[in-house]
Amino acid sequence: MSHTLGIRQAQKQKTRQSLLDAALTLLEEQSLSSLGLREVTRAVGVAPTAFYRHFRSTEDLGVALVEEALGSLHPMIRTTVSTAGDSDERIVRAVELIAGHVDAYPAHVRFIARERHGGVQPVREAIREQLARFAEEVRNELAKDPESAGWNDDDLLMLAHLYVDQMLITASLFLEALEAPEKRDHVTRLATQQMRLISLGRRHWLA
Repeated sequence: MSHTLGIRQAQKQKTRQSLLDAALTLLEEQSLSSLGLREVTRAVGVAPTAFYRHFRSTEDLGVALVEEALGSLHPMIRTTVSTAGDSDERIVRAVELIAGHVDAYPAHVRFIARERHGGVQPVREAIREQLARFAEEVRNELAKDPESAGWNDDDLLMLAHLYVDQMLITASLFLEALEAPEKRDHVTRLATQQMRLISLGRRHWLA
């Protein structure tokens, strides 16, 4: 019996992932607000009623896509602001990590970039909540850095939000560079300079 249940659960998870993958592909050409569940189920080859075994609505599916796109980024975010190495080394590492993530998951990055200010409120809120978590994690990492001596918690959180916003901007720039590879070096230099500007401001904040 347990073996049968295991097979059913695996099949259910496979169908759920297929729905997410199909939706992500369809969202390359449209926004979530215009996506119909019948489009998604048709792409997967299941009946529309099967959709509701996994998601309450397309908005619910969108929230799941946010979790898939951003949930796995938490370790990378912490590595990006790790105290290992000097400031310039961290910046180079951060830009490389962001570029690598965009190369590996362009559809996820495009989805977040489009829906962050899109027309589906639950998805906007889910993105905002994930980014707030990122900022808190970045703040916690920054607090371990000797350069943060004398900083209060509110200022560290403000700095963390600056870094998170800059990471999103950098990801968007690398996303655009996928369509124009000749711009990639320029994006790398620009992203590095922007990160250095934040770092420079940080050093003089308490002056």
